[in-house]
Amino acid sequence: MKKFKGILFCTDLDGTLYRDDRTVSEENLAAIEYFRSEGGLFTFITGRVPQTAGEICRIIKPNAPYGCINGGGIYDAGKQKYLWKRCLPKEAMELVREVYEKLPEMGIQLNTEKNVYFNRNNKAMEHFRAVTGLPDITCHYDAVEEPVLKVVFAHLEEVQITTLMQLLQNHPKAAEYDFIRSERWLFELLPKGVNKGAALVRMAELLGIQADRTIAVGDYDNDVAMLKAAKVGFAVANAVDAVKAAADFITVSNNENAIAAIIDSLDRGRLIL
Repeated sequence: MKKFKGILFCTDLDGTLYRDDRTVSEENLAAIEYFRSEGGLFTFITGRVPQTAGEICRIIKPNAPYGCINGGGIYDAGKQKYLWKRCLPKEAMELVREVYEKLPEMGIQLNTEKNVYFNRNNKAMEHFRAVTGLPDITCHYDAVEEPVLKVVFAHLEEVQITTLMQLLQNHPKAAEYDFIRSERWLFELLPKGVNKGAALVRMAELLGIQADRTIAVGDYDNDVAMLKAAKVGFAVANAVDAVKAAADFITVSNNENAIAAIIDSLDRGRLIL
């Protein structure tokens, strides 16, 4: 029997699987290939939309569906379709309108199943497009007719993000939604109950994997729920304090082959599921 059969391993991407230079090490790739060859299911759960996840699929070749939109969807790359997704209600645009009117310097984008619409651009959104390669599809939030899966707000200045967080969390309807800071300069509006942890649980159910046979690793605030949902949660050494506090173990940094280190621990019996 293959030693990793029935184990689901979910990783975050930026700051975890990816090194700081935005590459995946040969050591990690070799470990992932070995994990798969021994029957393990390896995939990722990310804040990205499928439109920007094609490259990483080609690189790591996940042998399971992946989680996207910070837990808002589970996507089958082979079939190029969602297996599950959650959308924001139309009433969520009330919060978007609040930001649009009160924070004129805040970048705003709406993510749908097929497109990413830039409602308002700024330097943070320019950086976002440079990193992701997404086209600049400009569209007012009221003109987006497709169901919206999440809204991303962006600004490079900390004071602006802090003001945004306070504005949204103090909104009269804030309790009807979830919010997450996915990067230092990004803050997201999500459907209630959507997070990476919920996506991991749903993914395990779809794959027929037992909850006590799951591993997760991450580095930032939006990974906390995923680490808590997994049987064993790892924080990379470069993770923020909240992630380290939520983890069962702290491994090496994203620049030191963290995925390979975890798989090696599993292979050698130092980590037992």
